[in-house]
Parts: sequence; C-alpha cells; structure tokens
Amino acid sequence: MHFPEPALRQGGLALYAVAAVLAAAAHFVAGYFYLTSGLVAPLWALALFLAWWLVLTRVGVKLVLRRSYRVLLVPVVAVATWFGAMVIGGTVLGWSA
Repeated sequence: MHFPEPALRQGGLALYAVAAVLAAAAHFVAGYFYLTSGLVAPLWALALFLAWWLVLTRVGVKLVLRRSYRVLLVPVVAVATWFGAMVIGGTVLGWSA
C-alpha cells in the first residue's frame, strides 16, 4: 500500500490539485511543440518524439495517482528533452524548416 506524501496528509490537497493541473497544462503545451516538430524533424523523429511524450504522460499520470509533487518535473523533462533533441537534430543531423 502506498501512502501520500506528508503535505497531503496535513490538508494540502487543494495545493496539490493546483500543482497537478498546472503540470498537466504545461505538459499539454509541451505536447504542442512535440507535434509541431514535424515541420523540422523527419517522420521517424516525430514518431520517437510522440512516443517519448506518451511515456512522459504515463509517468505523469502515475505520479498524480500517487499524489506526488514530482509531477511538476514531468513537463520540465519534456521541454528539456525536446529542446535538446531539436538542437542536436539541427546541428548534427541537419534538420531545418
């Protein structure tokens, strides 16, 4: 059995709900950038981007179900990996619009 983090046991459920909604909204914004990567990246890279975004979505859902504040890191990881992959793709692989 998994127990919620201490902040949630002390009545911080409203704050957690706001954090979870903000994380979900930020993750959907990152998803928009993943989808529009097809304008620069080839189709195989777009498929990898979308698969990675779905993996991060699943991790985020699991963290929400566990009521962990670590869910706030999911969109940060999504943006960081997308940006890094786009920079590497542009410089090393020659992707351009």
